[in-house]
Amino acid sequence: MKAWLDPLPLVAILRGLTPDESIDIGHVLVAAGFRMLEVPLNSPQPFESIRRLAGTLGEATLVGAGTVLDPADVARVANVGGRLIVMPHADVAVIRAAKQAGLYCVPGVATPTEAFAALAAGADALKLFPAEQSAPVVLKAWRAVLPAGTAVLPVGGITPDTMAPWIAAGAAGFGIGGALYAPGRPAGDVAAQARAFADAWQRHSVSKGSMA
Repeated sequence: MKAWLDPLPLVAILRGLTPDESIDIGHVLVAAGFRMLEVPLNSPQPFESIRRLAGTLGEATLVGAGTVLDPADVARVANVGGRLIVMPHADVAVIRAAKQAGLYCVPGVATPTEAFAALAAGADALKLFPAEQSAPVVLKAWRAVLPAGTAVLPVGGITPDTMAPWIAAGAAGFGIGGALYAPGRPAGDVAAQARAFADAWQRHSVSKGSMA
């Protein structure tokens, strides 16, 4: 995942996206620097949206599915060009299915036990979810025991104003949902939010580096 996280480690969570708006939304996100997009499978026609995004944005963007609960859906994502599986939980059957299909997998974890089990099953990064029920101090404690280089991305309630303490605690990036995209939000508004998140990441990560 490092090659995808290094440019801008923010994953756009496009819950509720429809196929007809997918291309416009995808383009404004890429223009803002986003390179990882997920369409949750409880969205309208998610596989068609993934197909359109993957086909239009190409190899330079990692497009895939979120809220993947069933190992059988991994093949469906791969069949429409998706290369990323994101989960709200740490079901090792889904993780293994994703890795067997050659896809990146970011499962959701809420405890160290889940984190280690997910990594053992082949997870490429960890989604700390929901971030609202955790705290940066928890992530800092995790970092002391997780394997070096493990990417942990808090997801849930993240805004440009709440990123700094998580970055200081060791967050490798974030999944961004409702604060970035919501059904019916105009592409121009999504573009403005995307730029705000990208700017906040650059500002806070540079600040952390200068203090190291």
